[in-house]
Amino acid sequence: MDMSARPLVEVRDLQVNFVSREANVAAVNGVSFDLMPSEVLCIIGESGSGKSVTMRSILRLHPPRRTVIRGHIRVGDYDILSLSERAMNEVRGAVVSMVFQEPMTALDPVYRIGDQIAETVMRHEGCSHADAMARALELMELVKVPSPERRLRAFPHELSGGLRQRAMMAVALSCRPTLLLADEPTTALDATVQIQVLIMLRKLQRDFGMGVIFVTHDLGVAAQIADKVAVMYAGRIIEYGSVADVLMRPAHPYTLGLLSSTVHGQSRETEIEAIPGSPPDLRHLPPGCSFAPRCKFAIPACSASFPPLVAVGPNHAASCLRVDVVRQDSMALAS
Repeated sequence: MDMSARPLVEVRDLQVNFVSREANVAAVNGVSFDLMPSEVLCIIGESGSGKSVTMRSILRLHPPRRTVIRGHIRVGDYDILSLSERAMNEVRGAVVSMVFQEPMTALDPVYRIGDQIAETVMRHEGCSHADAMARALELMELVKVPSPERRLRAFPHELSGGLRQRAMMAVALSCRPTLLLADEPTTALDATVQIQVLIMLRKLQRDFGMGVIFVTHDLGVAAQIADKVAVMYAGRIIEYGSVADVLMRPAHPYTLGLLSSTVHGQSRETEIEAIPGSPPDLRHLPPGCSFAPRCKFAIPACSASFPPLVAVGPNHAASCLRVDVVRQDSMALAS
C-alpha cells in the first residue's frame, strides 16, 4: 500500500447529537480517522458506543430535524456535510454504498430482488431496464447466489437469511462504489454462513478495490477481515491501530476488557472476566474518561478530563493515562 496516497475517507472531529424536547443525546463525540483506498477498517465496541451512528453519518441517513452533525467528512472529492440533499442522492449508491445489519428491513418486501437491484443501476447509470436486469444477474452470480435467475424473480421473504444478505450486497455493489459501509452484516447469520459471507466480502473488496468500513462487536470477525481497527466507547474512539496491534497488544483497558471477555483460548473451567458496570448515559457524559467508573486501572486523574489519543507505537494510539500499566497486563493476557 502506498502510504503517500491520499486517504479515501477523512473524518475529523465528528460530533453527532440527537436533539428532542426531552434530552440532548451526544451519540458521537469528536471522532477522527482516515481510510486509505482498498483498506478495511473495523469499528468495534459495545452496543450504544456510536458505531452505527458514525457509519450513517457518512451517508447522512439521520433524520435532519432531530440531528445536529458537526465536524468534517470527506469521501473522495466529496465534502459530505456541505452537499445538498440532491447531491447526496447522487453519492449514495454510486460513490458510497451500505450493507445493513438486517436485510429483511432494508429490502422492500413488495418488490422482487431483481427489480430492486435494477432500480439502483438505472437510477445512477441511466441504462435500460433490460441492461439493468442483465447487470443484476451478473451481480447475483458474483455474490454466489445459487440459481440466480430464479432468485432474481423472488421476493425477499422467499429467501433465507444468508441469501437475503447476499442480495443486499448485490444491491450495494451494483454501481461499483469506491466505499462500502457494512453495519454488522453477519450478526443475524449462523456461524457457517457468516464465515462464507466474510470470505466473499473480503474477496469482493479486493476485486473491486473498494475501501470498506465494517462495524462489528465480534472480535473474531475483526481479526478475519480488518487491516485497521478502531475501538469505540461512549461515542469516542479510544484506541486505533493495525489489527495486529490492537488485538494482540491492546493499550486501552476497555480493549483489554473486550479481549478478556471472550472464550477463545480458555478452558471450560475458566470463568469469563466480564467488564463490570454499564456504559455511561450519553445524555450526561462525565467530564473525564467515560470508562473510568468501570476501569480497574483508574486513578483520580482519569476523572478530571478526557485523555487525548497518544501514540503508543507506529500507527497505534490509545486514549488512556495508564497505557504502560495496561500494556503490561495485556502482555500477561497474551502469554
